[in-house]
Amino acid sequence: MVNNLLKEKVRNVPDFPKKGIVFRDITTLLKDAQAFRAAVDLFIEKYKDKKIQKVVGIESRGYILGAALAYRLNAGFVPIRKPGKLPAETLREEYKLEYGTDAVEIHKDSINNGERILIHDDLLATGGTINAACKLVESLGGNIIGVSFLIELAFLNGRKLLNNYEIHSLITYDKE
Repeated sequence: MVNNLLKEKVRNVPDFPKKGIVFRDITTLLKDAQAFRAAVDLFIEKYKDKKIQKVVGIESRGYILGAALAYRLNAGFVPIRKPGKLPAETLREEYKLEYGTDAVEIHKDSINNGERILIHDDLLATGGTINAACKLVESLGGNIIGVSFLIELAFLNGRKLLNNYEIHSLITYDKE
């Protein structure tokens, strides 16, 4: 019930960024204080007893809720960014796009071996970005406790790349 109320707060923008795509705009949920609080509270309820030590947020919308979750879980926050954006020594992981590749990076000193990690992003689509993020966290010795999303586009089958992880999404779209 609450998840449907959150879903009502997401704005659907047809033909963005290109014709045939329906963009799920979370800014309309974020600007609503009650909806924003409800989303954070639902994630906290799920992870409050998991002893999370760090929340890893994916650039850029994953930072919004990721930072709030880190604060509420009394955990550190670690950003994963596009290449060339982090100032210190990084690790890089490439992933495939429909046409070509992209990459994400994390600071080499951001996670200690054995730390309990929650990875958060705003949206799960095809799973490439989050899969790359998981590989980075594990390469640093992080123990991924969960992977969370505000929105999951289930029809794009992003979960298939994340079989080894517990996935938690608040809002699911089964079709475009």
